[in-house]
Amino acid sequence: MKKLAMLFVIGFLTIALSSCGKKEEGAKPEKIPTIKGVGGEIIKTSTVENYYEAVGTVRSKITSVLSSKILGHIVALHVREGDRVKAGQLLLEIDDRDGNAQLRKARAGLREAQDMVEEVDRNIQAAEAASQAVEADQSLSLSTYNRYKSLLEKKSVSQQEFDQAEARYRARSAELERTKAQIKSLLARREQVLAKIEQARAEVAAAQISVGYARIQSPLKGLVSVKQAEVGVLATPGAPLLTIEDDSHYRLEAVVEEAMIGKIRVGDSVGVVIDAFGPEEGSGKVAEISPGSDPASRSGIIKIDLIPKGKKDGPRPFLRSGLFGKARFSSGQRTLIAIPAKAVVQRGQLQGVYIVDSANIARVRLIQVGKSYGDRVEVLAGLRDGEKILVEGLEKVQDGYRVEW
Repeated sequence: MKKLAMLFVIGFLTIALSSCGKKEEGAKPEKIPTIKGVGGEIIKTSTVENYYEAVGTVRSKITSVLSSKILGHIVALHVREGDRVKAGQLLLEIDDRDGNAQLRKARAGLREAQDMVEEVDRNIQAAEAASQAVEADQSLSLSTYNRYKSLLEKKSVSQQEFDQAEARYRARSAELERTKAQIKSLLARREQVLAKIEQARAEVAAAQISVGYARIQSPLKGLVSVKQAEVGVLATPGAPLLTIEDDSHYRLEAVVEEAMIGKIRVGDSVGVVIDAFGPEEGSGKVAEISPGSDPASRSGIIKIDLIPKGKKDGPRPFLRSGLFGKARFSSGQRTLIAIPAKAVVQRGQLQGVYIVDSANIARVRLIQVGKSYGDRVEVLAGLRDGEKILVEGLEKVQDGYRVEW
């Protein structure tokens, strides 16, 4: 207030000295110019929503940093920074000769294993057919053996004939056991070959995935915000190549003092001003409140979802990560004097308004301004309730002019 009072005194003395310098002894008083077509308003106090302002940075809600999983030179790059991409769109290709060689090798191994199982199946079929023949022969030899045994007891055949029948029976039984063992061995072999086929299929799938790693696709619909790759550069696993951000969901990450964080709740509506788009206030909603705080600055992060394009009172489109913005959190109401921002005139480094006195003479008065509320600005000092100020046609007016409206 002392500083403002001093400015008033300086302004008054300047005007007074200027007037004295021009006035000549005995000169006729100059006619005061009258200006029409101006507009004004009477100062009135009003109640407005008080707010706490926090600065922040615009970030995409979803950001994907793409990198290579294989080592190889980049052979094709299909996007540039600023390009819009679709989910699944091919963005970048890496030399995949090694991967293709591994894929061919894996497929050859799979074909070999499939041929082996076909061969084992043919052997099993032959062994089963042989086993059936041996089993039939063994059944016949068993019947012969039993018949000769009965005839031997009756002394109707010689011992030698019986021994021959018994030998044939035992030989056929041994042959049957051998064929059954062979079938069992072939079945075990078939299981081994089937396991080898599964292994070969897994190797083919792994090789196909490796080859797929050479073709990097977009995981989401959005915007290419950063490009760190060029054709011919060696891509190494883990090194960032492209950054894709979802350009339909942006947030303002505001830095809020610890004392204010406890007064903010998820879901609260927040006024948002993005400096790149001018003073117009948009709107947002508190989405997340960081549970931790920075011990150095004694502040925390509040993430505010910006109202999407098309919503009423939402911020302008074409948002980008990294833009500077301000969040305005409601903190109750207060009474103040607010005037149209266009009523404020600049006088060097000072700000003022045209006051209209009872004789309709416009006088410049210095004021001290505070926060902005849309198209109006708070006046901290220099004006009183009930005074008249000029708002329209200020370019026509000078200090000391008579005005009519």
